Amino acid sequence: MFTFLAEEGQQNPLIPDTAELIVGLLCFFIVFGILGKKLLPNIQKTLAERHDAIEGGLERAEKAQADANRTLEEYKAQLAEARHEAARITEQAREQGAQIIAEMREEGSRQRDAIIAAGHAQIEADRRQVTVSLRQEVGKIATDLAGRVVGESLEDSARQSRVVDRFLDSLEQSAAGNGAEAGAAR
Repeated sequence: MFTFLAEEGQQNPLIPDTAELIVGLLCFFIVFGILGKKLLPNIQKTLAERHDAIEGGLERAEKAQADANRTLEEYKAQLAEARHEAARITEQAREQGAQIIAEMREEGSRQRDAIIAAGHAQIEADRRQVTVSLRQEVGKIATDLAGRVVGESLEDSARQSRVVDRFLDSLEQSAAGNGAEAGAAR
């Protein structure tokens, strides 16, 4: 088939003419040189800028992430410290509350004991006063009664006092004897 075209004097369309091939290659290398000298540096510069922007962005993102992680750790540490401090303050408040309650109970107990002691002292003083008053009243009644029975006046105070004391002593002895018998019967 190729031989048929060559015999007729026609050139093969797939094989270019040598002059055209040289001119074409020369133009190609000129255009390639111009593109390499002018366009390639701009392309490389743009690629480098993009690379730096991307790498810088990644580095900034990593730095921001590291800063965020560091801040998070600081926050967690501060939070843990604050919780620890709150627990310590709460425990201290509980201890102080328990101490205050114990002090108040102790103070209340002291006041109660003082009030009870004062009450006992007042009761004892009142009992003595009533006893003295009762002795005088009983003595006077007994003297008047004895004076009516005897028929003479027992106005002498020393005699009156001795009579009253004997009478009251005998009453106390009989009351004490009855109390002991009642206790033994139980």
